[in-house]
Amino acid sequence: MSSMVESSRQFDGFEEDESLMNVTQRKCDIFNGKWVYDSNTYPLYKATQCPFLSDQVSCRRNGRPDFDYEKWRWEPQDCEIPRFNGIEMLERLRGKRVIIAGDSINRNQWESLSCLLYSAIPPSDAEVKVRSGVYKVFRAKEYNCSIEFYWSPFLVQLDETSEKGRRVLKLDTMASSARQWKGADIMVFNTGHWWVHHGKLQMWDFLKFKGKLMKDLEVEKAFEIGMKTWAHWIDRNVDSTKTTVFFRSISPEHKLGKQWCHNQTQLIMDESYIESFPRPIIGIVEKTIQEMRTPVKYLNITRLSQYRKDAHPMVYTSKQGKLLTEKQRKQPQVYGDCSHWCLPGLPDTWNVLLYTLTLLENPRETL
Repeated sequence: MSSMVESSRQFDGFEEDESLMNVTQRKCDIFNGKWVYDSNTYPLYKATQCPFLSDQVSCRRNGRPDFDYEKWRWEPQDCEIPRFNGIEMLERLRGKRVIIAGDSINRNQWESLSCLLYSAIPPSDAEVKVRSGVYKVFRAKEYNCSIEFYWSPFLVQLDETSEKGRRVLKLDTMASSARQWKGADIMVFNTGHWWVHHGKLQMWDFLKFKGKLMKDLEVEKAFEIGMKTWAHWIDRNVDSTKTTVFFRSISPEHKLGKQWCHNQTQLIMDESYIESFPRPIIGIVEKTIQEMRTPVKYLNITRLSQYRKDAHPMVYTSKQGKLLTEKQRKQPQVYGDCSHWCLPGLPDTWNVLLYTLTLLENPRETL
């Protein structure tokens, strides 16, 4: 992938069919390309058009003084992709359900997709319900469709109420919210980040597999078992003629060294930059998907997102439900957020690529 950056260029407004034909005929990898500064057509919506954005990602509202991070458009190397069209997406989702399940980065993506669609219709036609950060739903009433988020950072079951106060991650048991995922027309999953947390950040005391409690098991092995549990659930419960399944790749963080996100306003230009997230975890995801009976589309946003050290909330965010104080903002090494993403911002591009893939799935028919 090239990280080369071009100056602003007016988006041509090509016809949808032409752009999709371009992608298909060239067998274009839409995840390989470059970032183009585009202040003419980006951002795709304004933060003020999305009143339900959480404080965690509302960087402009929280006082971030620079806004160029909102104005970058992704351009694949060998083709052009359609500009996101909220009404077109809603038409394709008429009478349908989209579920987005995973960790808080998938919640970040849910907020982005919901804002993209919310800004395309009158507010009176939309309904948004939020149950803390665990469950969120956007409904477009005229289109009878919903975008639902379920917080499930492992996809398998974390039991925090087991005997003696021990937190148990059950590797062969799906998350309790999985029963609510059934029947959705589009599913978008992710997991990975919470598996590699150590020390106080580790969310389990014991792992459980086939009835046996384990204290020590290699993270990669535990993750592989958990991914296979998810894969078997998909294969048993999803009808691929009715449901399209996506798995979003790892969202990179910029917490270390010279690529630390604090006060960064420029993209990473170093082609040799390598993400520090454990490669075996990424490999397990890709291998699991390849071996599944049910087709799963891989939303491979890792590399294109690695260049966006400028796009994190940094200190313009909230922690435990409260905006950072001035004192906390002066301690970015403690309170700075280099994991989540500002909105409008990078996750909008993930959803543009999701939109492109859904158009390719059914170029002339609704989903």
